[in-house]
Parts: sequence; C-alpha cells; structure tokens
Amino acid sequence: MKIQHMLDQKGHGVHAISRQSSMEQAVGVLGEKNIGAVVVTDDNGGVCGILSERDIVRHMSRSGPGILSAAVDEYMTKNVVTCSPDGDLQDIMEIMSARRIRHLPVVEEGKLTGIVSIGDVVKRKIELAEEEAESLKQYIAAG
Repeated sequence: MKIQHMLDQKGHGVHAISRQSSMEQAVGVLGEKNIGAVVVTDDNGGVCGILSERDIVRHMSRSGPGILSAAVDEYMTKNVVTCSPDGDLQDIMEIMSARRIRHLPVVEEGKLTGIVSIGDVVKRKIELAEEEAESLKQYIAAG
C-alpha cells in the first residue's frame, strides 16, 4: 500500500509551527490538538524540523522549564526523516522501527503534504489483515 492512499483515507492535515515559535507555543499546540509531535516548517513550507513530546521531556529533564521561552529551533530534531507519497507501507514500518521514530512527515517536491504516525501504520496493518482474513473465509466458503 502506498502512503498516498493512507493520506487520502485519513486526510492530509498536518499541524505545523514555524521555527521561530516558542517552545511554550509548541507545547500548546500538542496539548490543544492532542498530538504527539508537531512539524516545524521554514518560510517556504518545507520541513526543517520536528518536535515531539519525547524531545520536550528530554530537554526539560536536562535544562528545566526555562526552555519553554526558547525558540523551537533550539530544541527540535533537525535531521528529519521523511517519506514521499509514493512510499510503501512496509518501507515506512521498517524506517520507523529501525530509527525508533513515531512520526514521519510526508514531503512531495519539497513541500509538506501530510504526516504518518505509528498509530496510522498499525491501524492500516490491522485493516489489511482483516481484509485478507475475510477474503480467505469467502474463498473457503465458495469451496
């Protein structure tokens, strides 16, 4: 299954902030939208970072709550792993597992077009397994 198909089903909406946003603003977005990561975009709409709940907790444990007044740019993950809409579900599962990441921005022609989470991947794998089981049942019943 292609990532584009997953995005068509779940939607292309992505919550993003600018690199100049404060960490406090980022925390507000995560809480308000009930999401685990926010994509950080540059002035042209390209992905320049990602900030996850894990990133925030890790930095706060080292530096304290004072980081909330700093710019997201100081604490975001800058080497963002992305995928294209043409990517395959199995491929992104392997990337997420190998790199221990839970969110993968989808980029096409340098622009952010969606995001896939580990929850999206698990949900789709379950749906595919259920579809396969149903097909096998029908095959066996048809005899």
